[in-house]
Amino acid sequence: MNEQVKRYYQLKQRQREIERELSELREQITDYCAELGVSECEIGSYRVRTVFQERKEYDDNKLYAALPDPDVWRMLSRPDPSKIASLIKLNVITEDTIKDTYTIKNITLLQVDKK
Repeated sequence: MNEQVKRYYQLKQRQREIERELSELREQITDYCAELGVSECEIGSYRVRTVFQERKEYDDNKLYAALPDPDVWRMLSRPDPSKIASLIKLNVITEDTIKDTYTIKNITLLQVDKK
């Protein structure tokens, strides 16, 4: 078992290093695309595409205060954007009820495919 624990630890360390390097490369590539003013381009034998998204980040306290029914809050247990969107679609809560409980964070996703 000692070897498995050791190997697991080594792999987790490599994973952290890889994720850090991926993050740096993602930032460099998205900055390059932004400088060119494009969201899609070909670089060598790769097709690069950036996709912009907005994500809502909820404030626990504001959301709890905005939800009239404590049972609704228990259904969420914590602010989960997909659960909140489902409750809105089901008309359990309205978008108006929670409009001041979140901030919108713009993120850029990067997709790289080989041609």
